[in-house]
Amino acid sequence: MILEDIIISRVRVKVLSLFLANPGMMYHVRDIVRKVGEEINAVRRELAHLEKAGMVTKEQRANRLFYIFRKDYPLYFDLLELIGKTTGLGWDIVKNRAKLGKIKYAMLSGRYVRGLPKQAPTDVDLLVVGTVVLPELAQLVKQEETKRERELNYTVMTEEEFTFRKRRRDPFALAVLGGSRVMLIGDEEEMVSG
Repeated sequence: MILEDIIISRVRVKVLSLFLANPGMMYHVRDIVRKVGEEINAVRRELAHLEKAGMVTKEQRANRLFYIFRKDYPLYFDLLELIGKTTGLGWDIVKNRAKLGKIKYAMLSGRYVRGLPKQAPTDVDLLVVGTVVLPELAQLVKQEETKRERELNYTVMTEEEFTFRKRRRDPFALAVLGGSRVMLIGDEEEMVSG
């Protein structure tokens, strides 16, 4: 269940992952080559394909050509969700699900996946509901914080606490449920309902 199962070009997967894991970033061709660890001709070929498909645009600055992923591409947000689930913390949680305990729901906030700043200090980047092995989860979060060079705000609740807070219309629960999200584990409709 990784992106390579859907997209057969390894280089394309790496290039898409780079752009979509860092929304809004603009990259020079050689910078992309360094970051994805592939040959320059393969990267150029994939960039040409992505440009022809309308996914990226290029911009000349001085003597350099820069590429950026187009936010108006029709599948942009779908691809962001896909990358959120198949790379980084999202993939670590899905891949290590058994080690993490009995998880009913796990979700990343849409703001986190889109690389947007928190609107309030209480905004949560990750919510995990279930019986969770906290040291295992903390280790995965710490790795992601180191990689992203920013602190993640995450919350863990039991199913009972989550249900109780939803029923009491707790402001925190309502804020989490009212925001955009990328479901890693569990059924979103079930999580949001009653």
